[in-house]
Amino acid sequence: MKKLLILLIALSLMSCTTNPFAKKKEAATNSPGSETKQGQTQKTGQIGEEAPKPGDIKILDGVEYIYARNKRWMYTPYEPEYMWIRKDQYSPGFGENLLTRGKSKEQKDLETRLAKIEEEMKKKGLPPQMAYPSQMAYLPPGMGYMSPMPLITFNYPSPKMKRRVIVLPVTDQTNYKDEQLGELATKRLVSRLENSGTIICVDPNTVNLKGNLTDRQTLKALNETYGIQAVLKGSLADVFTSTSKIEGKDERETSFAVSKIVIDLYNTDTGIIMKQLSGRNPVFLSREKGELSSEKAKIKAVDLSIEIIADDLLKGILSLDWHARIASIENDKIYINAGRLSGLEKGGTIEVYSPGEEIIDPKTNVPLGKTKGSYKGDLEVIELFGVDASWARIKKGTNFSATDLVYLKPQESTATQGSYLKPSETATQGSPTKKPETPRKK
Repeated sequence: MKKLLILLIALSLMSCTTNPFAKKKEAATNSPGSETKQGQTQKTGQIGEEAPKPGDIKILDGVEYIYARNKRWMYTPYEPEYMWIRKDQYSPGFGENLLTRGKSKEQKDLETRLAKIEEEMKKKGLPPQMAYPSQMAYLPPGMGYMSPMPLITFNYPSPKMKRRVIVLPVTDQTNYKDEQLGELATKRLVSRLENSGTIICVDPNTVNLKGNLTDRQTLKALNETYGIQAVLKGSLADVFTSTSKIEGKDERETSFAVSKIVIDLYNTDTGIIMKQLSGRNPVFLSREKGELSSEKAKIKAVDLSIEIIADDLLKGILSLDWHARIASIENDKIYINAGRLSGLEKGGTIEVYSPGEEIIDPKTNVPLGKTKGSYKGDLEVIELFGVDASWARIKKGTNFSATDLVYLKPQESTATQGSYLKPSETATQGSPTKKPETPRKK
């Protein structure tokens, strides 16, 4: 009997001691303060480990990023719907400003969170963030990009003809010289230009010219002798990688990389730099997982850096007019150093001009380019042969020589552009071409 009473007393004591603690624990977990702590840990987990949500904010190397809608997602297939955008470059879309009168709840919450982060950064003594050029933050649309809004078109000279370009080896200024990233960037740049269908990349080793190819006199020789319109000289630098692995969630390592490529575009007609382009890839788009993720991320970073400046580079090259040269004359056959690869067609008409004079701005002492020389006549392309050569027959004119330059006839070059010429010009297309006046050399 005593044993039974002792057992009942022990059970009652256990029930009295365990249940209150359990209730206190449940109450503690259901308290408002604990909910905020759980919410904070959950949000940080979402940003750092799981898929982020629109409006999430993270700080990388002291720079604030916002996970917001990508403005180019509706236009380009390969663009993600949401992306990390620098806070100093974030702005609501044009449609959002029109459709929403006043600020939405999400926008107010986002501004509140931004204000809190700014206060925290001020307390920590972090300096204010500087805005980088926009081309470092976004990927431009590709060559096949078509916007639903009307675009201001630019009519390139001789649009059917491919431009000849020399791509010099990209200088490797990175800390990974053993991995030959400069050679990789050169091959990727050549492939990107040739895949556009508008560029012919000429191997610099096939050019029989000594010395520096970016020298002013050498550039002019490339233009007159080989019909090369541009020379590209680039450098690759600031290549960095970051590799991490989340234990317990993913056994594969994740790597990111960033790279910067700078391209100088030389105009061989003037012998000077036409423009300089610089591209740095967004870090989050270079993400790679698994084996060799670091090497794969570097390659992707180089490709993205080239893609960022590809459109501007192509526009600059295509703005240069196309021309070729008379290689030799044998009886009634006139051989041209351009053919099928350049875009010439059998039966097409080309104009012949003597070499023109270089015009220099007297105030800036900068060459503006060369004018066309005296007009000599027209040639008709009879046959295309070899890789990129042709021969033509005289259609009009005399006194042709091997130093003369040939250009695509205006009617031929604008045939694919629809109503490119003005009404006054279309009415006089059939009339013979007049000899242009040669400007005086200043």
